[in-house]
Amino acid sequence: MPNQSLQSPKADILVIDDTPENLNLLSAMLTEQGYKVRSVTKGSTGLRGANAAPPDLILLDVNMPEMNGYVVCQHLKANDRTREIPVIFISALGDVLDKVKAFAVGGVDYITKPFHLEEVLARIDNHLTIRKLQKQLQAQNERLQQEIHDRAKAEEKFTKAFRSSPNPIAIATVTEARFIDVNPSFLRMSGYLLDEVVGHTITELDLGKDVGAIAKTIQLLLDTGSLHNQEFEFSTKFGEVKTILLSIELIDLSGVQCALLIANDITERKRLENEFISLVSHELRTPLTSTMGALDLLGAGQLGNLTPQGQKFLSIATTNTERLIRLVNDILDLERMKSGKIFMRKVNCNAAELLITATEAMQAMAEKSQVKLIVNPLDIQLWADPDRLLQTLTNLLSNAIKFSAPGDTVRIGATLPDYESDKSKENEPATTDYLLITIQDEGRGIPEDKLQLIFERFQQVDASDSRNKGGTGLGLAICRNIVQQHDGKIWVQSILGEGSTFYVLLPLASFK
Repeated sequence: MPNQSLQSPKADILVIDDTPENLNLLSAMLTEQGYKVRSVTKGSTGLRGANAAPPDLILLDVNMPEMNGYVVCQHLKANDRTREIPVIFISALGDVLDKVKAFAVGGVDYITKPFHLEEVLARIDNHLTIRKLQKQLQAQNERLQQEIHDRAKAEEKFTKAFRSSPNPIAIATVTEARFIDVNPSFLRMSGYLLDEVVGHTITELDLGKDVGAIAKTIQLLLDTGSLHNQEFEFSTKFGEVKTILLSIELIDLSGVQCALLIANDITERKRLENEFISLVSHELRTPLTSTMGALDLLGAGQLGNLTPQGQKFLSIATTNTERLIRLVNDILDLERMKSGKIFMRKVNCNAAELLITATEAMQAMAEKSQVKLIVNPLDIQLWADPDRLLQTLTNLLSNAIKFSAPGDTVRIGATLPDYESDKSKENEPATTDYLLITIQDEGRGIPEDKLQLIFERFQQVDASDSRNKGGTGLGLAICRNIVQQHDGKIWVQSILGEGSTFYVLLPLASFK
């Protein structure tokens, strides 16, 4: 008993009976079993007590003065605070009609006096358990109703945002990339009607040359999770080509994994950007040519001899002017390629000759940097523009040399990929109709988060590289564009502190 008094009571039970002997007996019996017991002799007092502090269960006598048990139960069931409390009648009345009336006014059980202790305890425990389960179910139901309400409000907000958004938005299934819904902005941009889009897959609709890449990206969402601000070409129903920035998020719609596609039409921005870059680049060329000519005259001594300090300043001016000329030329090259103004003049050319020529062209730079160049050519025919491939190879070799330390080795070689044994390339085309060129250095390496960014315009591993190494940040973007126009691929693998390997995959002449 002392330990039991320190424990929380099993339940709070209110006993209403006008007979003190019954009250004492029930109170003692229930208290011994760990229940908290409140005892009253009048129905009206019991109603006030139940309303003030609702108990977990009520034991109620039938025959009482002023207000009998049936009336008390009716009052309990009419009150919101006490309606759900289970009421067990305990009475000497054993007639069936008495029991029926007890159940009719809301009682959950009926015990006839004289009662057995075990029976009373069993019935109390049973109804308390039922009440506990009812409370849990009620709480769960309330949570569910709240979740349904919150979800409905969220869906209402999403629907309003979806319909009124100025950005084109579409929802497609992940498994098939099949459109479920699109908003009015998407229809305005694409020129399609709603029923021409919904129910069709992205590949079924002629939405441009990048449609396959978009569909593949959607199907890989379960692994990648999202895609942000990726540039794609988008073709409208009437053949107009637009440039869009596309973001894709994985969402769940009623248990179905879907992709939320949000587009931003940047066609006009790209046009103005290209025009601006082209205009600025062209306008810069004329004064730069004049400046370089004047510097050459000064360097040749045709305008008089310079002091050592003057020669130093002249060297700095010449170096920076050459760097600016390279930057302008790279910008013009890249913009022409992207706009289709530079065409690849593809012919049958020998891969070994290209690798050897590129190595010879970079030999002087390698010797100056005390870097050893090793070439492993492969005598095989490519279908390519030899001048543009030389531009790509010399650019990659130049980068490898720049970021190598004195005494390091840079290797360039070519092989026919063996995809059966080389599992690291299993995401690349599984074919032997391609040549794989590798440029490997022993330099500082590239951080993993920069491996894709370095192929974008004006992106470098370190912001100081443009100053220390003389780079423009456009070389790898140009290389990627040239390789892509050859129906090839370019990528890089790197380990910090150990070096990098650039891979260029190009189609063979026999493949064409």
